[in-house]
Amino acid sequence: MLKQKIIGLDVGSKTVGVAISDLMGWTAQGLDTLHINEEENQLGIDALMNIIEKENVGTVVIGLPKNMNNSIGFRGEASIKYKEALLESLPHIEVIMWDERLSTMAAEKSLLEADVSRAKRKKVIDKMAAVFILQGYLDSLN
Repeated sequence: MLKQKIIGLDVGSKTVGVAISDLMGWTAQGLDTLHINEEENQLGIDALMNIIEKENVGTVVIGLPKNMNNSIGFRGEASIKYKEALLESLPHIEVIMWDERLSTMAAEKSLLEADVSRAKRKKVIDKMAAVFILQGYLDSLN
């Protein structure tokens, strides 16, 4: 049987950062940033379904932004709604919610350390946050 990849998502109100695992499930690489409009319920699910099919993805890991006291706020609720929308379109895929506290900050820090300009950081921050989310999940498996 062909081994399936895992994708990680960093869901925002305007973009969804997408990262993908290697076939062994060891490393996460940034793949894409989908432009969405949460207010108008344009969630990029079709584009995501294309990626899932093309890349032979078996599991989707969605970052769940929690507050530091472990409660779920507005962005966390939005991520849960995104999961539900994804499962409506792809009921047979495994979707895991992953505590992503600090992933965006970690991504920002690594981009700053790499001396990436502000304009470039803005373009890749969501994809990088998705990499941190997915890598955290992959590390927990191994």
